[in-house]
Amino acid sequence: MRHEAHAGHEHGHEPGEHDRTGHAGHEHGHGNGPHRSPIGASWSTAARATLHCLTGCAVGEVLGMVIGTALGWGNVPTMVLAIVLAFFFGYALTLRNILTSGVGLRTAVKVALAADTLSIAVMEIIDNGVIALWPGAMDAHLSDPLFWTVLAIALAAAFVITTPVNKWLIGRGKGHAVVHRYHH
Repeated sequence: MRHEAHAGHEHGHEPGEHDRTGHAGHEHGHGNGPHRSPIGASWSTAARATLHCLTGCAVGEVLGMVIGTALGWGNVPTMVLAIVLAFFFGYALTLRNILTSGVGLRTAVKVALAADTLSIAVMEIIDNGVIALWPGAMDAHLSDPLFWTVLAIALAAAFVITTPVNKWLIGRGKGHAVVHRYHH
């Protein structure tokens, strides 16, 4: 099926022939990898993509807070480390999935960056914003129930707000729609 914006645009190979990524019968958009027409994303697809991002973000956030607290760092350096690790683990989970499909590392990194950057950024803004604005949360220690309660609320808020962002991206063939092209 051709995407209307690409109808009549030649891509240099016939359906069924292998392109440079090794995929057969797919047409290409303007990015790397096979292109299929976006069909509009369901809420469940968007929620799964968001949960995937949230998993990496949560691992990075908690690890960053544990490391920062263990090293006696202040709030700002600890939060910066948590954000950096959230991006790292978010990208790492996506990279792992893409690499298992046989794609080279360079292409996998490009796909992960394209697929996850906006989603992780929105998630980080929301969850760190909730933590920063919640009275006493920034000073709560890992052993304090307030720390874990606010973290859970912050991650839940990030999930709720980021899911529509991912739905919009996937519906336009962006975000995790790019990753899914390498799984089919």
